[in-house]
Amino acid sequence: MANDIITPAVPAPDIVRCAYMDLVVTDLEKSRAFYVDLLGLHVTYEDDEAIYLRSFEEFIHHNLVLRKGPVAAAAALAYRVKSPAEVDAAEAYYKELGCRTERRTEGFVRGIGDSVRVEDPLGFPYEFFYEVEHVERLTQRYDLYGAGELVRLDHFNQVTPDVPRGRKYLEDLGFRVSEDIKDSDGVTYAAWMHRKQTVHDTALTGGDGPRMHHIAFSTHEKHNIIQICDKMGALRISDRIERGPGRHGVSNAFYLYILDPDGHRIEIYTQDYYTGDPDNPTITWDVHDNQRRDWWGNAVVPSWYTEASLVLDLDGNPQPLVIRTDSSEMAVTVGADGFAYTREPGEERGFKLGTQL
Repeated sequence: MANDIITPAVPAPDIVRCAYMDLVVTDLEKSRAFYVDLLGLHVTYEDDEAIYLRSFEEFIHHNLVLRKGPVAAAAALAYRVKSPAEVDAAEAYYKELGCRTERRTEGFVRGIGDSVRVEDPLGFPYEFFYEVEHVERLTQRYDLYGAGELVRLDHFNQVTPDVPRGRKYLEDLGFRVSEDIKDSDGVTYAAWMHRKQTVHDTALTGGDGPRMHHIAFSTHEKHNIIQICDKMGALRISDRIERGPGRHGVSNAFYLYILDPDGHRIEIYTQDYYTGDPDNPTITWDVHDNQRRDWWGNAVVPSWYTEASLVLDLDGNPQPLVIRTDSSEMAVTVGADGFAYTREPGEERGFKLGTQL
């Protein structure tokens, strides 16, 4: 990867939204129990090698592919574009960037037609497609609606060592920044970026990368998330709850982070806000603000900063990691990991000290 990412002269593809993730898992039976039996995602198709899942309100073939493989990793972060011509635009755009591309008119997975996959400048496997197989949208199938129902794919979150570099690349690609985290020295620790009219379709988290931090599904209400916690407790798998439930400062959304059998992190997410106006303001958080990650000031467990899933190149091999050289959020954060102060001496306003067991 080059140190500097050029801005191509050709137009960027017109991206609609994040649409699905192609996720490699090592035990398909255990993964099915997690995503179908526990989380209630709906099976569109399955065989001995893969399971295709969709959320309650989805009409395209799937939002998640669980594919059996030797190494747990993300094989593609897939975005739908606005028309078939935009797949051509994506291919031309990444070729001008000097990235490796692969085009398959029949698609890379079931239910998806003409697609291009790329190894992007940050090392992530991105896919762009328009043609899809339509399936039943379950919006009014209340006979199937569960107490913890996942209704939409909301976003991805990517770990990359140089957040400003990634931010420029995604802004060139047409993403807009809703929120970010910085410090007084100008170091950027994270950025939230969107195409649809919500807080994000993907986020960049500073760290050793490229890695996939999490994939997030939305629920209608907070009580759906609480039901998932209760269900995990009843099944005696509460140790798979990594963080939450709680409310984020960034995005203002109610959240829960849980780990699947391979350690892939899943966020359950609800009630963020509209960002569709062209002058929607960017919110910048101080990295020392203990309410940025959790509005209630609860501690962020260290694994949330250090653990993430591998991503694959177009040959199916894990991408090597580039080490972050900028300050790490966990190391400098005051309060979020429970090991330092959040209020300067003499200040009346501040943020409570987290605790860490």
